[in-house]
Amino acid sequence: MPAVVVVGAQWGDEGKGKATDQLGAQVDYVVKFNGGNNAGHTVVINGDKYALHLLPSGILSPGVTPVIGNGVVIDIEVLYQELDALEARGVDTSTLLISGSAHVIPSYNRTMDKVTERFLGKRRIGTTGRGIGPSYSDKINRVGIRVWDLFDEKILRAKVEGALQQKNQLLVKVYNRREVLIDEIVEELLALAERLRPMVCDTSLELNNALDEGKTVLFEGGQATMLDIDHGTYPFVTSSNATAGGVCTGSGVGPTRIDRVIGVIKAYTTRVGEGPFPTELFDDMGEYLQKKGGEFGVTTGRARRCGWYDAVIARYASRVNGLTDLVLTKLDVLTGIEKIPVCVAYDVDGVRYDEMPTDQSAFHHATPILEYFDGWTEDIYGVQSFDDLPVNAQQYVLALESMSGCRISSIGTGPGREHTIIRHALVD
Repeated sequence: MPAVVVVGAQWGDEGKGKATDQLGAQVDYVVKFNGGNNAGHTVVINGDKYALHLLPSGILSPGVTPVIGNGVVIDIEVLYQELDALEARGVDTSTLLISGSAHVIPSYNRTMDKVTERFLGKRRIGTTGRGIGPSYSDKINRVGIRVWDLFDEKILRAKVEGALQQKNQLLVKVYNRREVLIDEIVEELLALAERLRPMVCDTSLELNNALDEGKTVLFEGGQATMLDIDHGTYPFVTSSNATAGGVCTGSGVGPTRIDRVIGVIKAYTTRVGEGPFPTELFDDMGEYLQKKGGEFGVTTGRARRCGWYDAVIARYASRVNGLTDLVLTKLDVLTGIEKIPVCVAYDVDGVRYDEMPTDQSAFHHATPILEYFDGWTEDIYGVQSFDDLPVNAQQYVLALESMSGCRISSIGTGPGREHTIIRHALVD
């Protein structure tokens, strides 16, 4: 009766979509438990590329029931756009289930996100401007709108009025924007409700019943460990819990039901947005990794910042998520580099840190302590056996495994489903 969690072990964009998709044939449900359309997964199937933002990757696997859990914030228009795009390509989306307790992203929160970020100036967070943060803020402030509310106009209107009471004051008096009209928002949301209705249910009950029946449920995290609101590089984080603990609150499935936690991690490191990044490269090598790795955001198109593998972060991710396995992606991108550096510790004002400093100031001033590993020139694109890797590539993987605090069970050697080396089964 396995419940399996897949989370990012860096700052996101590690290849979680591919990892989830690979497991799709072995699972019955795939659940998105946090975040919104502020991140994306790219899945390549038989050479066809699918870019998903809000939908769980399991929607591409026949026989799998995709679920959007209560911990997600949903831009309904984006949801419909994604569904329409997949259906136009012949993908069956009819089995999608959505928690009625998930919160909705109203258009005024996209406005609030953009004007607030501009107002912050140099202190900006680097959000995507899609209303994610303001919608989570409304949730915590208890003025949010949930999916269930769309089916009762009286409740919906009362909630919109409550949310706009303060927001209109800010928009008009602080940000010099026009007032948002309550009637417009209510009509806008009501117009989206009917198509949504057949998809909505108590997903917590559905998932727990599925586990009771011996079915396999896979939980797919949005963003990643270092963007977690509690355990990430605060304040340069997302607004939800992207670590494994977020599964329980974001889906209504208890912690005793989780059997395996899989962390996805690149053979180097990337991040988008603002914030400290100890191994970041500002030279030609950073540009090389960016271009060869195709490091541009699925959702925003933004170029990702690139740096070397950070074993300190890997150990931290292993600890706070309770990882049982690592999926190492994009090993093929490193082919042709003569010496490959790995960050094994940090130097902060002359003090060595072998573990992640939780002090924001210390992490901001951290510089990497590097070890160098011999590279390889042999083409490893698409290799499917560990023994077929060049010796130096094998040694690099084994070194990362030793210093990351978790076994590396799968290795990506290309973007496709088939471009994978399996060292240990991810689902028994």
